[in-house]
Order: sequence, then structure tokens, then C-alpha cells
Amino acid sequence: MDLNFTPEEQAFREEVRAWVRANLPKAISHKVHNALRLNKDDLQAWARILGKKGWHGWAWPKQFGGPGWNAVQRHLFEEECALAGAPRVVPFGPVMVAPVIMAFGTPEQQQRFLPGIMSGEVWWSQGYSEPGAGSDLASVKTRAERRGDTYIVNGQKTWTTLGQYGDWIFCLVRTSTEGKPQTGISFLLIDMKSPGITVRPIITLDGEHEVNEVFFDNVEVPAKNLVGEENKGWTYAKYLLAHERTNIADVNRAKRELERLKRIARSEKSGGRPLLDDVRFRDQVAQLEVDIVALEMMVLRVLSAERGGKQALDVAALLKIRGSEIQQRYSELMMLAAGPYALPFIHEAMEAGWQGDHVGAAYCAPLASTYFNMRKTTIYGGSNEVQRNIVAQTVMG
Repeated sequence: MDLNFTPEEQAFREEVRAWVRANLPKAISHKVHNALRLNKDDLQAWARILGKKGWHGWAWPKQFGGPGWNAVQRHLFEEECALAGAPRVVPFGPVMVAPVIMAFGTPEQQQRFLPGIMSGEVWWSQGYSEPGAGSDLASVKTRAERRGDTYIVNGQKTWTTLGQYGDWIFCLVRTSTEGKPQTGISFLLIDMKSPGITVRPIITLDGEHEVNEVFFDNVEVPAKNLVGEENKGWTYAKYLLAHERTNIADVNRAKRELERLKRIARSEKSGGRPLLDDVRFRDQVAQLEVDIVALEMMVLRVLSAERGGKQALDVAALLKIRGSEIQQRYSELMMLAAGPYALPFIHEAMEAGWQGDHVGAAYCAPLASTYFNMRKTTIYGGSNEVQRNIVAQTVMG
């Protein structure tokens, strides 16, 4: 196993770094480095910049308009974007549904949907979870009934991230009740402007409108929007979830946030000296850094296997577990570093350019919000309890 980057890979890193620095708007990177609120315009502006370069689908093969990068190049691209302060690309289009369309969609579907995803112009949402089907995704009840060349969809999805911006949504729907629950699920692409779709906000603990409920009331969906075969959607769903759980690990963002934690700890005083000088607190930061390095080594092991032409390790569930726990840890340590100044939660103070008073330093304003938001990471994408069962069954045997 060779975890060192080749001279060619290092040159590629420098090329990406230079391009990102030249093209990432400074106002956006300022927001990211300081955990200020990103709006739709910020997210879509970066998506369009990447799209013009042909990098919004950075993991896509050349035959579908992507750069055709190997696994190591993709990792280096993601790392340089994260360290530069680029927003995390909204994954539902380029990272999740696009690979499914490439692998299982018809040529017509590929020609119709992939260009809009690559350009960043079309916003996709994910319609998986339901009130009674979260980690137990096979229990979905949203029904799609075939009537000629149309499916009639009725039901409800929940926790639909940024669904208020969605142009399209990919949904798991039940098309059969015979046999095992997994055998009656299909994968549908649905225009969110269709009559009968209602999006209702769910306001989360941090006061943000990040997730939604989506209701389908006799929504008509052309049968040509069925991906693959009817009742085979569970296969496509598992294919997509492997991409989602690896994406959730987000080791590159963890490295960036570790540096932010250190900046805060150097600024905050305990007994007249920076908190990072406190041995006990420094030990906690060091343990977090060790865990981030270990997570990165796990990612690099997967990349090394792919680079050597070997079968990639089946560790998506393990990456999700460790990555989500690390995200919670760094948000907790930032709160501890700021002490009482992290407690006040002034919603407006997370806006760039806010002129009101801050409680403590300006960087304290988003800490409570980030902490609240990160409570979700061990639940979404399949709860960590479920992921541990998957690891036990598929990795450890």
C-alpha cells in the first residue's frame, strides 16, 4: 500500500489549488471559513463556476462530460476546495442521482438530465426518508400507480434537505406490495413544479430552514422518468447510498474545521493565557487530530486500492460512522473553547456584514448554531447504530 502522492499527482494538486484560488469568490470563502450563513445564491454561484469548468461533476467519466479523473485526483480536488473555503457542493445532483442515471438510466435520460446537473443550473433534491421509513428505508409507503404512460404518485417524504429550492426530486416509491418490501420499490425522477406537490418547511434546532416535508397528492409523472426497471429500485438505492455515506465522511472539511478550532482556542483566554495552552484541552484537540488523520488514512487506503487496480474496500458505512462522530466532536470543542460566549444564539449574527453587537468575539456567533446542527450527523444517511450492524455483517463477516 503506497499512501504517497506521485509527482504527477502533486502537480495536479497545484493546478487545482491555483484554479480554485483564482475563481472562488472571496465573499463566499469568507462565509465558509467563518461558518456564516450560506444562501441559495452562494451555493449555486459556486456550482455554476464549477460547471463552466466542467468540474461540477468532478467524479464523472469523460463519456458523460466529466473530467475523467481517477480516485486520487478526485480526492485532491475535494481537499483543495475544502481548504480554500469553497462551499460543500450540494451532492444530490452530481454525487447521488447522476451516478444512478449513468449506470441505470436510458440514453435519453442521460442526455436530458446530466447536462443540467453538470452546469449547476438544475437543483436536485432527494426523496428517500418518510415519517415511517428512515434508517429502515425498505418500509417506504409513498405509492406510484401505473396508468398507461403515467405514474400517479401519492404519499409523503420528510427531512428533504434544501427541498424548498428543488427543481427536480429523485424518489423511492412503492410500485408493488408483493414479496419482500425491498422487491416492490422503484426509482422515479419527478419535476417538483408538478401539480399536487407541496413543500412544507421543518425548522431545525438551530433555527434554520434546511429540511422539509414534501407531499404528493395525485402527482402525475411520465413513465419515461422511471430509472431502470420497475420494482428494482432497491438495487439503485443501495448504489446511491454508498456514494452518500462516503460523502458524509467529509474528511477534508474536518481538516479545515480543525484549523478553525485551533484559531478559536488560541484566541480564547483561560486564566490570562490561550486555552490551547491548557494541557487537558490541548489533549482533546490532539485526540481529534489523530482521529481525523486516521479517517484520512482510511480514505487513502481506499484510493490506494483503486489506484493499484484492486477492489476498493467496502467501508462506506465505517467512513460514515467515523466522519459523523468527528463532525460532532469539533463542533463541541469549539463550544468548549469559547466557553460562556458560545451560549448566546443571535440568529442574525450569522449573516455576513451584520453590524449589531456580538456577545464575545464575532467568531463566537455561529458556534451554537453549528453545534445544534451537527446533532443530526449520526442519524441521517442511515443512523450510526444501523451502520455498525452493516459493518459487522459485510466488513467483519
